[in-house]
Amino acid sequence: MSRVIFHIDVNSAFLSWTAVKLVMEGGQDIRQVPSVVSGDPSDRRSIIAAASMPAKKLGIRAAMPVTMALRKCPQLVIVRGDWEWYKRCSEGFIAICRSYSPVLQQFSIDECFIDMSLRLGSRDPVEIATRLKDEIKSRLGFTVNVGVGPNKLLAKMASDFEKPDKVHTLWEHEIREKMWPLGVRDLLWVGKKTEERLVAYGVHTIGDLARLSVGQLTRIVGQKFAAQLHENANGRDDSPVETEIQEAKSYSAERTFPKDLSDPKDIDRALFNVACIVAHRIRRDGFRASTVSMFVKYTDFSVAQKQCQTGQPTDITAVILNEARRMLAEVWDGVTPLRQVGLGVSKLTHETVEQMSLFEDPKMEYYREWDRQYDAARAQAEDARLLAYERKNPPQASAPALTPAVSPSTEDPTAPTYVVLREVTAPSAPAEAPSTSVDTGPLLFHYPDGEKALAAAKSAVRSDPSLRIHHSKLPDGSDCFDLLRDGKLLERHMVTR
Repeated sequence: MSRVIFHIDVNSAFLSWTAVKLVMEGGQDIRQVPSVVSGDPSDRRSIIAAASMPAKKLGIRAAMPVTMALRKCPQLVIVRGDWEWYKRCSEGFIAICRSYSPVLQQFSIDECFIDMSLRLGSRDPVEIATRLKDEIKSRLGFTVNVGVGPNKLLAKMASDFEKPDKVHTLWEHEIREKMWPLGVRDLLWVGKKTEERLVAYGVHTIGDLARLSVGQLTRIVGQKFAAQLHENANGRDDSPVETEIQEAKSYSAERTFPKDLSDPKDIDRALFNVACIVAHRIRRDGFRASTVSMFVKYTDFSVAQKQCQTGQPTDITAVILNEARRMLAEVWDGVTPLRQVGLGVSKLTHETVEQMSLFEDPKMEYYREWDRQYDAARAQAEDARLLAYERKNPPQASAPALTPAVSPSTEDPTAPTYVVLREVTAPSAPAEAPSTSVDTGPLLFHYPDGEKALAAAKSAVRSDPSLRIHHSKLPDGSDCFDLLRDGKLLERHMVTR
């Protein structure tokens, strides 16, 4: 069966979504006048996040300072972005797309892929794509482009053709006519630095790139990237549309700078910070990664990226960071200002067996110990933030009367007292504690140490973000982690001594 993939992309998402809200409130449609969305309209140093078509015709574009835009158009309408509203618009957009196919992969807040291969039957893909586009416009008030193709690469390329409010196809037989004349920078994953390298060798269009052999490309961009570029330039991509219900297959983090940075020390510090975050997350969830990727975003929003394979799966911050540093030197000249830097890991495994090497870095044990201390510090910081939240939001006075779960010390009249309807001995895996849905009152769970008690409490919060953890000490000095919702105690995870 032939694959049919749709890529749906919201046209000028932030500006369109802002316009919809203003129109709903009785205001003007800022899409029809020179207008922009920025962080703080009162601060002329703010950077533009999105611009309307009339503004773009005046030379105003994203990433431009508001001051410069006002010189081009003194009557420019400047509106502050509203992230909570954007999330609501995104959720509505995704819900409509999912009604056409449950096999959906959200690519960003304003774009997604859906696999229509089993949903079309004998119907015309363009007709269905047009119906989807028009439904989003009529129900939500903003427009999208829909790209239709036999794989994700060609569908996304098609959606980037003429905008707005269009449906475009890019089938295999249309590649030579529609895709090959485009500039090489228009090919997915080709960033500024790669473009410069290719153009220096006389490769100006995607067609020029497609006609090169993998061997010729290897001499220009390196062996690993050459094969991918050759496949993409010829329109080949066999990656599946991955639904959200699958287990996480990658972790990433990025750092956007308040102002553009060009000092290598500042960039390295930012890369170090995101490497710490990503490595901590995969250790927390019990993963190791075999692929490290990184990217940099320039002031014009262009992106340069790179990825590599590690010798074996790892969760060590230093290993991930050093791979990212090596790739940074390949994609950045060390001078051009950067707006953002990011790092990710993929090809995850829960396997903990390591292949021994005679040439292992003698500092590896030091790196592992550093990671252990970092993870412990992060856990303490999270606990401190949760405790601060509870101090600002104490249990309400109307909470039901409580009776002691543990006899409080007579010398400390402020010792906490709680209701316990039944006690449960914690299983070996605290996250698998018996369901509490049958009972209406709080439960008491016992653990041999504070680490397991905290892990169980955090697991509950990840499952239900409405819960809050309150950390306290029992009269005997042991740790206690209480789970509360709206000031009401639901569970107590404590250390038994």
